[in-house]
Amino acid sequence: MTSTLSIGVDIGGTKVAGGVLDEHGSILARARRHTPHRSTSPAVVEDTLVEVIDDLRHQLGADAERVVAVGIGAAGFVSADRATVLFAPHLSWRNEPLRDRLSDRVNLPIFVDNDANAAAWAEWRFGSGIGESHLMMVNLGTGIGGAIVRDGQIDRGRFGIAGEFGHMKVVPGGHRCECGNRGCWEQYASGNALVREARGLIAARSPVASDLIARLEGDENNLTGPLITEAAQQGDQACIELLGEIGTWLGRGLANLAAALDPGRFVIGGGVSAAGELLLGPARETFKRDLTGRGYRPEPDIVVASFRNDAGVIGAADLARVDAGVPVD
Repeated sequence: MTSTLSIGVDIGGTKVAGGVLDEHGSILARARRHTPHRSTSPAVVEDTLVEVIDDLRHQLGADAERVVAVGIGAAGFVSADRATVLFAPHLSWRNEPLRDRLSDRVNLPIFVDNDANAAAWAEWRFGSGIGESHLMMVNLGTGIGGAIVRDGQIDRGRFGIAGEFGHMKVVPGGHRCECGNRGCWEQYASGNALVREARGLIAARSPVASDLIARLEGDENNLTGPLITEAAQQGDQACIELLGEIGTWLGRGLANLAAALDPGRFVIGGGVSAAGELLLGPARETFKRDLTGRGYRPEPDIVVASFRNDAGVIGAADLARVDAGVPVD
């Protein structure tokens, strides 16, 4: 019997990444486009998705007939029936019937989900979450995304939008969040938080930031999360401290999630997770200190994700395959 293929497309704030996935979780072909600006019409974003899908099918040639479904992972709220993007902050989608619009154009079954759900599914199926019955994924990027996989099923909540961990309030009256509230977790444990704190050191002309300032080569626009992480990995003490602070806030939030939902494993993904133990070491220390019932209860693992930039593509494609009726091994 010929094995099936599926296509996954991950829509981020800056790029639309697509891939063709086989039944073992391997990406066989890739395509990429820039994400249209949020002010553009939904039709322009839809056109970009179709371009990526068509590109991938063209790369496959005759094997395109083996593609059984297309999965779309989007950063935003997706309806419980996986058909409509209720709200996507980086795009112009508001109650956008994406599944039906794309189905009419690509003539394949379409599955739509939140990008963090897709990433968590990828880790549970093929990565750092294999074998865990109660998995929680926390993605540290520009903000914080999250997802829950319980007993082989994504727990999406009553209305389909569970997992918005980044908007738990951790500091009453704290930093203003893009969601409109103050003190959200993602304002303290995310890529944006890391860069904001580094900017504070630089603005104060702190002597501990002298090495970091030198790395900017006179242009503060060069300050990014990856640059801070690279500096920390090369021994810059200020950057190590900055990542430690992010890790401390991460551990505090994970302890709250453990108290509420009691997972067996936390998988930490997203761009900030590239810092590895510089981030996870402080997170584990804080988690152990803040965990309710510490010393008298089992503790979940806290591990780094196996897939970073590819997680959304892998998860969206595999979820689409499952939704199309192809059984999970």
